[in-house]
Amino acid sequence: MTYYIHAKKFFLENKAELGGYLEVQDNGQFGFYYPESQKPDGEIKEYGDKLIAPGYFDSHIHGLLNEDVMKSDWEGINKISEGLLKAGVTSWLPTTITASHEQLLEICKMFAAHKGQETGAKIQGIHFEGPYFTEKHAGAENPKYMRDPSIKELHEYEEASDGMLVKMSMAPERKGSKEFVRQAVKEGIVISLGHSASNYEDAIACVEAGATMFCHTYNGMDPLSQHAPNIVGAAFSSRLTTDELICDGHHVLEPTIRALVNARGPEHIALITDCMQAGLMPDGDYMLGELPVYVKDGMARLKSNDSLAGSILLLKDAVKNLVNWNVVTPEDAVMMASYVSAKSMSMTNKCGVIKPDHDADFVILDDDMTVEETYLNGVSRYKK
Repeated sequence: MTYYIHAKKFFLENKAELGGYLEVQDNGQFGFYYPESQKPDGEIKEYGDKLIAPGYFDSHIHGLLNEDVMKSDWEGINKISEGLLKAGVTSWLPTTITASHEQLLEICKMFAAHKGQETGAKIQGIHFEGPYFTEKHAGAENPKYMRDPSIKELHEYEEASDGMLVKMSMAPERKGSKEFVRQAVKEGIVISLGHSASNYEDAIACVEAGATMFCHTYNGMDPLSQHAPNIVGAAFSSRLTTDELICDGHHVLEPTIRALVNARGPEHIALITDCMQAGLMPDGDYMLGELPVYVKDGMARLKSNDSLAGSILLLKDAVKNLVNWNVVTPEDAVMMASYVSAKSMSMTNKCGVIKPDHDADFVILDDDMTVEETYLNGVSRYKK
């Protein structure tokens, strides 16, 4: 049945409205927002002192709850999907890491075989983080599988995934990158640049060829210099691209986060987690792909060299951090976790906004931005 939510504040697409009523239709989609003075007839769910935000969209996440995109079966993937509702996430892109062509094909086939069967946060496609990276910035990815981009491989991935491959992160200095970007974008793939020692010229050439994102900006990149602008300089200076950002306070420190936000504006920054299997798990020993990792003090690090190895960040905490650090307003933090991610994937028709005839995927927030409840298709699916 259609119902209406009454709350203190609604983070709508273009304006945060104070008070009022939001229609949730019986088909599980949003209807109109009505101001406080236009109380509608019908069932009203009372959230009088709460904030209503669109469900968050994590477009770069590897795992959760001891499950991992690289090793889990479908049951494990669905466990991640369900667990993400606790993080306020209602849409996500399961993200691979660098691996053999054969393993990546098998992962594509698994997702294709279970397309649309997830019961929690919605899988909006697959994100390949690698394998077309540079060994210098392998990070927690295995350099032995890193290689130049291949359009032939791309077509095999697209076919195996039944069109679910929607985003790829790659290094712009690899041989043939510009040509690969051009073809991939023509086929509807969003290209993100990262894990790279690229100079500015190669990075911006890939942007002009169609790349529209930067992979976890700052991380897996050479430091920015006034005399060597490199890939970080491209992330700062390209006008219409979107920069992924991990806001856990470990991958990027608050002043450096603030510098990027001030330079680009929150409308060009998509919050991601890069979370690995230790998310929502206790400290201890884990794996990231084939590499041993330990988790301690809120960080996941490689046992071999102590490099950061993904994160254990939840998207709801990235939003809280930005607000607590006074880097952006609550309105902008919500936008960075929902609308910007959806827009970066050309998916605002599916997720990331509170708007009529869009799926009623939303979160109930306290004043301190704590996620109290998560709704999927108008149905409450998680309550703190």
